[in-house]
Amino acid sequence: MSREYGARVAVRPDWVLLAYRLPREPSTARVVIWRKRRRLGVAHLIDGLVALPVDARTKEQLGWIAEEVLKAGEEATLWLGRPGSSTDERRLAATMATGVAAEYRAVLSAVGNASRRPDASGRRSLHRFERELQRISRHDFFPPPEREIARAAAQRLAADLDEVVP
Repeated sequence: MSREYGARVAVRPDWVLLAYRLPREPSTARVVIWRKRRRLGVAHLIDGLVALPVDARTKEQLGWIAEEVLKAGEEATLWLGRPGSSTDERRLAATMATGVAAEYRAVLSAVGNASRRPDASGRRSLHRFERELQRISRHDFFPPPEREIARAAAQRLAADLDEVVP
């Protein structure tokens, strides 16, 4: 991640943080929580501390994860806060944007492969790409340039398929 990229990321003033503790064994609860955190696109600050830009949805979703941790008999606390400096906040936002950019690049690569198959399987692939782009956008708090590139590639694929497969 370059410093220029981190400097361009727009930041939000407040964050919701989830501090929790889960034992290593048994790993079932730990894996469930990890998958949910991953789906939300949280910033992993340190072991047992994750953050998201605060809004009603992110606060509620981290609250649900906290409840799951508590139901497992462990500890969890939800916090609202803000990094101590704008540099820390830009770095956190840039880290999140970098992770999302990698997801968009993966979709972009898959779209490129599908564009070589202008048939019905290309149409099924297009629907899968559109769902994937929608999934990524739900945790894309600091949109990287790859977002628009991937969306444009999917739109080009749709146009190409419209010409070939009515």
